[in-house]
Amino acid sequence: MASGLAHEVTRHGPVGSLAEAARARGVEPADVVKTMVVRRGKGDYLFVLVPGLRTISWPKLRALLGVSRLSMPDAQAALEVTGYPRGSITPFGSARALPVIADATLTGRRVSIGAGGPGVAATVAADELLAHLRARIADVTEPETS
Repeated sequence: MASGLAHEVTRHGPVGSLAEAARARGVEPADVVKTMVVRRGKGDYLFVLVPGLRTISWPKLRALLGVSRLSMPDAQAALEVTGYPRGSITPFGSARALPVIADATLTGRRVSIGAGGPGVAATVAADELLAHLRARIADVTEPETS
């Protein structure tokens, strides 16, 4: 990761769950950042950074963006927009520079975010990460329900 951010790289094999990813990275599940690609309109995409154990709150995200409809692109569209297959998507080195929205619960801690390859992650100070990405920080998630 050539971002200039102080980080620790973790390389691990395939994982089947958030809990496995957290164990492999040496962090708590809540500290694993999921990078989601969201389609706002035709050709208009953005990244949403979601902490582990949380999910996007579509009503909150729509309200923040002032739109009535958002969607998740299919795997092929996400690959075309980012250059990464699902499971490896990260804002770092994306094929297109996209706006980043980060959930407010990410601030003030260390987090682990995908670093562009299967089983590769970077653990960084969340506040430095969000500043580097020029992320808009907002309340856009809710706890996952089982």
